[in-house]
Amino acid sequence: MEAAIILVFAMGYLAITLEHSLKIDKLIPALIMMALCWALIAFGLESFVQWFDSGKHALLDTFGTFSRDEKMHLMEETLLHHLGKTSEILVFLLGAMTIVEIIDYFNGFSTIKSFVKTKNKVKILWIFSILAFILSAIIDNLTATIVLVSILQKIVKDRSVRLWYAGLIIIAANAGGAWSPIGDVTTTMLWIGKKVTTGHLIGYLFLPSFLCMAIPSLIASFLPAFKGELNVEESEEETRSKFSSTMLYLGLGAIVFVPIFKMVTHLPPYVGMMLSLGVVAVFAEIYSNSKFSMTQFHAEESDAHANHSPVHYSLSKIELPSILFFLGILMAVAALESLGILFDFAGKLEETMPMLGTELHHSGVSDIVVLLLGVGSAVIDNVPLVAASLGMFHEPIDNELWHFIAYSAGTGGSMLIIGSAAGVVAMGMEKINFFWYLRKIAWLAFIGFIVGAAAFMYTRTLF
Repeated sequence: MEAAIILVFAMGYLAITLEHSLKIDKLIPALIMMALCWALIAFGLESFVQWFDSGKHALLDTFGTFSRDEKMHLMEETLLHHLGKTSEILVFLLGAMTIVEIIDYFNGFSTIKSFVKTKNKVKILWIFSILAFILSAIIDNLTATIVLVSILQKIVKDRSVRLWYAGLIIIAANAGGAWSPIGDVTTTMLWIGKKVTTGHLIGYLFLPSFLCMAIPSLIASFLPAFKGELNVEESEEETRSKFSSTMLYLGLGAIVFVPIFKMVTHLPPYVGMMLSLGVVAVFAEIYSNSKFSMTQFHAEESDAHANHSPVHYSLSKIELPSILFFLGILMAVAALESLGILFDFAGKLEETMPMLGTELHHSGVSDIVVLLLGVGSAVIDNVPLVAASLGMFHEPIDNELWHFIAYSAGTGGSMLIIGSAAGVVAMGMEKINFFWYLRKIAWLAFIGFIVGAAAFMYTRTLF
């Protein structure tokens, strides 16, 4: 039965990886894989001789001696435990996504466009790279990419030049997401899973992540694509609310407040996110009732907002397919963890892989394993890779292994256009060709990834 479960997981994983070829949204195989894995566990429960008790974080070798009822009770408890842990992540993401949509409802991100005052291509490159690095740490790398590529489309009219900027934005956004607990789904998983703390995550990863962004941007500054100045066309003034800037700063501040709330109260992060959402929603409702101060507030805008409060409208814009995908993949990985399959696999890795590379300072897992995880995240989704690592490795909180995994999984995806959520959304927005990105941008992302990894290997010895 274990072989059947592993086969279902492998087939589901393959379908997720081939999402673009199969033309099937990855949430579909993720949900089917999750349901089938747990169904097979339920059918074959009596044949299993070991079980990983996630509550106690221990492998039960005596599971085979349990009665059918005892096994069923433990399976139900384990399933509920994993659903609770997964729900913490999903509710957190729902709150963050809603705040971002509320900011967008008031056209708050148009404020960022005013930061660009130059026509010099290199200066604009650095402005967008730094903005992507900072924004992605606050509102996550996917949203930061959408916001900045949208602004880019209004500033850079030459598509051939814009593609280069979009490529560097992807690298910078993924680098920025790696050092923040709210910047990337994988770092959020590690943070909520009590593998890393905010202070140590920033301390370990800020410099490596900054170098991962800065080195590719520096090299790109000397490339022909960024020589000279842009022919900037003055676009028409955007329809804006008088509360645009206020809602931008309020929303970003509310998201940044979440890690502070967690440190002060020691409550799970989703509690702080719900508080932040509530506060932002109050101001959104008040400002919405004050109406918009717009010179042109006619058909299109009024139709979009007329019958909805800002909160209802923003909730309708949430990326629910992404939420369901995370539910499916995390619960499917939990099934493998519960049977002890990931635990056994990790043991074999620890025995065989250290001879292939430098060992971590306090861990038996070699650097080469974590670097391969980073390269792997460029080919397949980094969420299941990190979810698997949570079940495979059992180092204590803030062990450097977890920080290196956060860096590798977060930044490694930049090496292919399909390797990260930021890359996929930019690919869709700009119709970026897979092989164009592979030829023009991948090598820059690889250099940044390696330089950042080397910086991490050095700086971890200082802690």
